[in-house]
Amino acid sequence: MTNVAAPKKGSIRVGIGGWKFAPWRDTFYPKDLTQTNELRYASERMTAIEVNSTFYSMQRPATYAKWRSETPDGFVFSLKAPRFITQTRDATKAKRGIGAFLFGGLAELGDRLGPISWQFPPNRKFHRDEFAAFLESLPHELNGYALRHALEVRHESFMCTEYVKLAREHRCSTVYTDSTEHPSFADITGDFVYARLMRSKSSLKTGYAPRDLDAWAIRAQEWARGDSPKDLNYVEKKRPSAKSRDVFIYFIGAAKERNPAAAMRLREKIES
Repeated sequence: MTNVAAPKKGSIRVGIGGWKFAPWRDTFYPKDLTQTNELRYASERMTAIEVNSTFYSMQRPATYAKWRSETPDGFVFSLKAPRFITQTRDATKAKRGIGAFLFGGLAELGDRLGPISWQFPPNRKFHRDEFAAFLESLPHELNGYALRHALEVRHESFMCTEYVKLAREHRCSTVYTDSTEHPSFADITGDFVYARLMRSKSSLKTGYAPRDLDAWAIRAQEWARGDSPKDLNYVEKKRPSAKSRDVFIYFIGAAKERNPAAAMRLREKIES
């Protein structure tokens, strides 16, 4: 039997979505930095990056190996799973796609591989048997490393105890988002927390106001030590407890040009 390497517990990683964005050359990257060095520069200032390109097309193994070589020890990538998998209701096609994606080169990332994010479309309603079949197709091991899965559900029908129970049974975390456009609930369904913050503002140099970043720093620390922040929305009143949890927080979308500053400032608050 393969010995699965368990991830370090209680760590808090903060990052952004991707590293290629033209406006960041004015707000984040130094003027003289070449585009080929952007990943290296970003990974030295963030502790994780969510990769969106994998949502649109699978990458080659050589690409994953290159990403690993350009990032420091302790850094991780969270990959968004291909949309053709999460947008199909055909369990057979989904299973084939899952295998092709997870075993199609991700092992090249080694210890740089963070959670896999499965983002479902807003029109995907919760049907227990259908969703259970999908979750049963998710492997939890890749070349001796534990695979961690985060489910981003975007239809309000998922805000039910039946979904929460099912996600827990399959050891999958549920993505928390502060978006006003999608369901927002913070029930802990896995052994790590995955949050996507989507309310940055162009008028603020750090994207979020200082008091809001202070609040997220407190929540991140509560999550990491096994607590559940009391000021967030939940489906169930009873909250599971744990000794500690890994936490992944990404600043995504909205005023994207401000997200690197938001991530770096939140990291400072957490680590100070």
